Amino acid sequence: MESRAFGSAGPELAPVGLGTWNRLEAAASDGQEGAVVTAALDAGVQVFDSSPMYGRAEELLAAALGERRSEAFVATKIWTEDLAEGRRQLDRATNWYGGRIDLLQIHNLVRWREHLPMVEAARDEGRVGLICATHWSTRAFDELAEVMRTGRIHAVQVPYNPRQREVEPRILPLAADLGLGVLLMRPLGEGSLLRSVPSAAELAPLLAFGVSTWPQALIKWGLSEPRCHVSIPATSRPGRVDENARAGVPPWFGPDERELVARLAAAR
Repeated sequence: MESRAFGSAGPELAPVGLGTWNRLEAAASDGQEGAVVTAALDAGVQVFDSSPMYGRAEELLAAALGERRSEAFVATKIWTEDLAEGRRQLDRATNWYGGRIDLLQIHNLVRWREHLPMVEAARDEGRVGLICATHWSTRAFDELAEVMRTGRIHAVQVPYNPRQREVEPRILPLAADLGLGVLLMRPLGEGSLLRSVPSAAELAPLLAFGVSTWPQALIKWGLSEPRCHVSIPATSRPGRVDENARAGVPPWFGPDERELVARLAAAR
């Protein structure tokens, strides 16, 4: 994978990461969590996204990274109404990941005004690298835009796939104007876009772009939007990790290819 700047203040990162929601615990049920994480690292994946709301995913990821922690850009979250619990979530995560979280996210904007000073203090102490805000709902985009304009965060995480394009009119332009990194959740529509797969003939026009599978098409669709930086598909299958990672290699789709993927997604 090539790397790209993660917003104006962020590092160069490989554009395909690994999400852990539901999938890392599923892999662990078969003893495969270590194989999934190792496959990701071997494929050049850097960004690993987790959260305290994802069951044991944070702890499983930390153990699976092991001595290769330095190869990972760990993105995890605070997600609680309770300020004391927020501090405990931060402390647990930093302990699991060698004393530092590369990207600390205030998940779903829950009490962001109250949590943000604590996160900023942890950043000043060197325990947190960059700060991010996330939300999945269009109803929260007014508030998300408010947080973005404070100048106190470096990135946002939002849903984006051919069926969920609500970030295009406002959030993506604002992120670009402010130089914020953009992580893409739900690039595969939480699996809904994979229930019916286009035929090889339908995908044939994408072969020149290094795309031979429908998940690759969906991931590259999002990453071909130049205001987006990292896509974080989740999988419990070690073999699927390398397939997904190959979608992070140029050439990128142009308008015609993106429109083709959008049409195919609408027909699923």
